[in-house]
Amino acid sequence: MTMSDPLGDMLTRIRNAQMRKKSKVLSPGSRLRERVLDVLQSEGYIRGYAQIEQDGKAELEIELKYYDGEPVIREIERVSRPGRRVYASVKNIPRVGNGLGVSILSTPKGVMSDAEARDQNVGGEVLCRVF
Repeated sequence: MTMSDPLGDMLTRIRNAQMRKKSKVLSPGSRLRERVLDVLQSEGYIRGYAQIEQDGKAELEIELKYYDGEPVIREIERVSRPGRRVYASVKNIPRVGNGLGVSILSTPKGVMSDAEARDQNVGGEVLCRVF
């Protein structure tokens, strides 16, 4: 059966692994997922990720980050879903936690954080929010 929301699946895997205090989690590989992980890594929410080959399929091994035994990611949720896409112009990009969190956007210039999108003066689809 095909997956209708691969990005939502990856976010749920991260959320579930952090509840169980896992150090790493596996997710099927895709370019969109890699770009979202690049943003999470640059913002300091994950340690990193590696692309590995498992049974002929590309997998992403995500290293989760903890501080004093607590996960760095307190909240991670999908905003734009396959049934309801959410778009934002550069003036309406949502702020998460009054600037403490980050919204991840898919823009014509690539996948980027909300602050980066404001700097480049570009809007797009709001993929998820992280706090």
